[in-house]
Amino acid sequence: MTPTITENQQKKRIRFIVNPIAGHSGKESFPEFVEQVLQHDKFSHEICFTDFPGHATTLATEAVQAGFDIVVAVGGDGTINEVARCLIHSRTALGIIPSGSGNGLARHLNIPLDFEGALRIINNCHQVKIDTVKINKEVFVSIAGVGFDALVAKHFARDPNRGFFAYFKIVAARYPNYRPKRYRLILDDTRIIETEALFISLANSNQFGYNTTIAPEASLNDGLIDVCIVEKPYLVEMPIIINLLFLKMIHKSKYVKIFKTSKVELIRDKNRVINLDGEPVKLKKNLQAEVDPLSLNVIIPAENKDFNPTDVILQTLTKTHQRIRKELKKIIR
Repeated sequence: MTPTITENQQKKRIRFIVNPIAGHSGKESFPEFVEQVLQHDKFSHEICFTDFPGHATTLATEAVQAGFDIVVAVGGDGTINEVARCLIHSRTALGIIPSGSGNGLARHLNIPLDFEGALRIINNCHQVKIDTVKINKEVFVSIAGVGFDALVAKHFARDPNRGFFAYFKIVAARYPNYRPKRYRLILDDTRIIETEALFISLANSNQFGYNTTIAPEASLNDGLIDVCIVEKPYLVEMPIIINLLFLKMIHKSKYVKIFKTSKVELIRDKNRVINLDGEPVKLKKNLQAEVDPLSLNVIIPAENKDFNPTDVILQTLTKTHQRIRKELKKIIR
């Protein structure tokens, strides 16, 4: 006799993992949005709130072991990292409800930045496979970096204020006195690069967050890391550099060189903190990063077209440019 399949068994099981302190407040309203927007005829769900750093990893691991179909990270890139690392090479898909500060991965994937819009993407359940990157014994999905970028991530993590201008104020305060560091890179075990850089980003996705694009040609499914080496521009040139970041044209700058590779060894003179998907982390002095191709299932918009056409980005620049110039003028004086 064929066993009867109950209605509940036909539904996909979702665990939402909510980081209540990521980015801005307002997570207490999230369960209401789930009740109103999620298609309950297609999904059964539960909502878990994290209580401490690393808790999302525990909750995601439990969900995979329990056979959940989807685990949704509700937070920023750091929360996504904690969840995604547990889903690699599993049948469980990653969903993203962006509610952090920069939301770099969500922006790259064109996922709406509001609860309702992002939940509608979950309803459609359109899945693709993307690459992840193993760096020493850790994992990153979006971007890792060393140098000034990592220093800013460390100070931003300690700052109670969130948002682009809280981040930018740290950049503006630390930039003038920061001395570039020397690095040695080995790409795919063959090409050696000696350089002195402001920072080096290892990019799987294209941006840090806030629509600041460091690797305009980066792809999440090409099996490659974009190694972005950034020299230190003169302070008076920073408005131009910032514009290029927003316009997805930073690779046109004379201060930036980008190399594509499946594997990179990065040798440093000191074991300083690194930026791992927006979070400051201390690893060994020398770093080895290698792509794990198409290792993670992710839910994205079915029509993943360019979400940020130039005219929209220019509107963003118009709104922010004056405030950026004010901060830079304070330093230049």
